[in-house]
Amino acid sequence: MILKPEKINDLSSDRKKNIMKRSMEDISSIYDDTRKIVEDVRDNGDAVALTHYKKHKEDISSTDLEVTREEIEQAYKEVDPQVVDCLKKAAENIIKFHTAQKEREMWSIEITDGILAGRITRPMDIVGCYIPGGRAVYPSSILMTVLPAKVAGVKNVVAVTVPGKGMKANPATLVAADITQCDRVFKVGGPWGVAGLAYGTETMPRVDKIVGPGNKYVTAAKMVVYGQVDIDSPAGPSESLILADESGNVDLITVDFLSQVEHDPDSAAVLVTTDEKLAKDVCDKINKEFETLPRKEIFESSLTKHSYVMIAEDMQQALDFTNEYAAEHLQILTKDPFITLNSIKHAGSIFMGPFAPVPVGDYASGTNHVLPTGQCARMFSGLSVDDFIKKPTFQYLSKEGLAGLTSSPQQFRS
Repeated sequence: MILKPEKINDLSSDRKKNIMKRSMEDISSIYDDTRKIVEDVRDNGDAVALTHYKKHKEDISSTDLEVTREEIEQAYKEVDPQVVDCLKKAAENIIKFHTAQKEREMWSIEITDGILAGRITRPMDIVGCYIPGGRAVYPSSILMTVLPAKVAGVKNVVAVTVPGKGMKANPATLVAADITQCDRVFKVGGPWGVAGLAYGTETMPRVDKIVGPGNKYVTAAKMVVYGQVDIDSPAGPSESLILADESGNVDLITVDFLSQVEHDPDSAAVLVTTDEKLAKDVCDKINKEFETLPRKEIFESSLTKHSYVMIAEDMQQALDFTNEYAAEHLQILTKDPFITLNSIKHAGSIFMGPFAPVPVGDYASGTNHVLPTGQCARMFSGLSVDDFIKKPTFQYLSKEGLAGLTSSPQQFRS
């Protein structure tokens, strides 16, 4: 049996701690090696990436590191027109949603007679977007990172992605980059790409912020350069929690559960429900479906290491568990998901009702899929327009306003 239900009340403290920990990546073992790569790029520029990518092209030169217009045009010939149309539609939805996030550019209030204070919003000058391209291809990550920056008003948005044989970037990624009007794309991945963006090289510009998902080496590199540039939240393997009551549909929950764990051997899926029968039925169906699944080694690793079906004694206990878990993706499958939503404190992105599976947010509904993992939803939010703007404050004082501050020194004493 791959999966069996457990009662929250029966969990030992160690067992619960392990569930909450899931697959949080420990980068300590690779941090020093990653730091050396980053420092090498800082000190030696393009030469470091060129040496690394000789495995893809023996006579590589700096001109091979940046995507050309000809490569983008060729990419359109290689990508199914239906995929292109889907990417364009997703881009429209993402732009619409993120445009709604924009704040007014300036506001001010009168603090007291003669003192006006306020705040302005200003976009960053240049940002870099990391686009994964190893085990799987994620052209949607281009949409999710570049478009919010463009909506925020960033004038120069560049991207880096992992190249393949012959220093060729994935065609779908290049098409997505063109749809977003990404200013430049570089075929440099891993710590080499992160370091190139953080410090600049002969070919790559230095940016103010680096965003986007990646593996543990990318995460480690982002942690190394943090302070030199800003970064988004640290990201680990994908995770999802399904919160359901007795109204949950066994078949839909099973599909949603399995669609999460196919991502990666370290992906995590959790079902928390108040209905013991539902929990047992879902486990039975998952165990049955497992026998016919492709990529069984990935499913088995994720299901046995980081996935659970939990039974709560009541909805309050289920909610407490859900908020403590602070999932990257949270699905609410209750009779009234909007009522349940009022009790949710910590989650990256929330999917409500039986017809809002996680993949819609990953690709096309308009919300962002660059989200905090590993309980980081307690203090981080998903990528948004806010990540690409700064908010300086200002004050204007009249002569009388300044005099008013200096004439009453007692007010500043405790």
